[in-house]
Amino acid sequence: MPSVNILAVLVSAVAIFALGGLWYSRILFAERWMALQGKTREEITAGGGASPGMYVQVFICGLLVAAALAVILNHFVNLTLARGIGVAVLCWLGFAAATSYGSALFSSKPRALWVIDTGYNLVAFVLAAVILTLWR
Repeated sequence: MPSVNILAVLVSAVAIFALGGLWYSRILFAERWMALQGKTREEITAGGGASPGMYVQVFICGLLVAAALAVILNHFVNLTLARGIGVAVLCWLGFAAATSYGSALFSSKPRALWVIDTGYNLVAFVLAAVILTLWR
């Protein structure tokens, strides 16, 4: 197993976490995402909204994505930025997009909701790949 730059993995996880905050904010997709969920802001924030534990779990998810991507990218000897991004897109397409799409189909979720959620995953994978590729 090739060694990974732990600091780059941590920074990638923080970047993924920050991207999630931006992605699901009013600046980008919060309003559309809530509408597609069939909920109002009041319904989502009822009971205090997201708990600190939820944020910790989401950060751990980003940490796992960054760590796994770091291991995969470190198998490439001549890793360029373009190749790193390509690997991230392939991982997203083959793992995140494909599995989440199948789940969304059978959950009867609107396709636009899947696009918002998986779009976040795509950008997160690419963002992590850029950091991990440039900071080896």
